[in-house]
Amino acid sequence: MENKLLQWEIYGMIFIIIVGTLFHFLFEWLFSWPPIGAITAVNESVWEHLKLPYWPLVIFSLIEYKSIKEKANNIVIAKNTAAIISISTILIVFYSYTAILGIEILIIDILSFFIGVIIGQFVSYKIMTLKELPRGLTIISWIILIGLGFSLIIFTYLPPHLPIFQDSETGLYGILSHI
Repeated sequence: MENKLLQWEIYGMIFIIIVGTLFHFLFEWLFSWPPIGAITAVNESVWEHLKLPYWPLVIFSLIEYKSIKEKANNIVIAKNTAAIISISTILIVFYSYTAILGIEILIIDILSFFIGVIIGQFVSYKIMTLKELPRGLTIISWIILIGLGFSLIIFTYLPPHLPIFQDSETGLYGILSHI
């Protein structure tokens, strides 16, 4: 049973990395079509890069759920934790190394995405193999997971003028300034 769960989480790592990478370019490939910007990166801001692990993880989790629901505990808690770990890794690595070096390095950004996804999926697996956790944690996880998704969408279309939302190439904010 645990081997099947681990196998699904490894498939998840691969799926999230491949689809997340595609989501980096999809907005541009679809001629800046505004609706697809809700789930894909629309510019080179740090904020937009947080969609790259989040939405593929959500999509994969929906696919995965049917196969693991009888074998796993704490699925929502596990997936919420994976999303938080993936996003936090990107943020922590990016802001740490740019504060130290004063420059952005593409390979470090890419590796932070990969590492965040790998760690997130591994922790997700571990949480799903635990005994059933209190129901309140599942409710909190749903709130965080859905809130994060709404935030990623809303701040794409209505971003505050803060550095995390600013396109590092153009200095613009969000999708509306690009179309």
